[in-house]
Amino acid sequence: MKLTTKGRYAVTAMLDLAIQQSAGSVCLSDIAERQEISLSYLEQLFGRLRKSGLVESTRGPGGGYSLGQTPEQVSIAAIISAVDEDVDITRCSGNENCQQNTRCLTHDLWSDLSNKIQNYLEDISLGDLIKRQSVQTIAARQDTVLLKRRDDIVAP
Repeated sequence: MKLTTKGRYAVTAMLDLAIQQSAGSVCLSDIAERQEISLSYLEQLFGRLRKSGLVESTRGPGGGYSLGQTPEQVSIAAIISAVDEDVDITRCSGNENCQQNTRCLTHDLWSDLSNKIQNYLEDISLGDLIKRQSVQTIAARQDTVLLKRRDDIVAP
């Protein structure tokens, strides 16, 4: 499978953004800290997500990012696609040239599996993930850790 950390990090960051955006625009540095993802890497990902219309950016004080659509409208497949990832697990990237420029014996098997994965990811939205209790529990824990870190920095 060709889904790399780029796709996983993009989905994680977008889910974090969807959870946090009720308080307004979200700073990438907060997402980076909560999710333990490099800020410079997130900046690259969010450039692609912005170009695809999945996020909007606001500059200046109180600036940051917000979703370009409602969480229910943003599929996981759209996020992965926006950062130039795919979930094709065929050896030939679907080109049917897996074995000496022809289809291999198991091409259809892997192609069918790729389609099932793609359909699954298209059917799940950020809104669906937000509703999961486990996601809410983890998000609350991450917020607590982030606030504690900030208190520790401010405290003498």
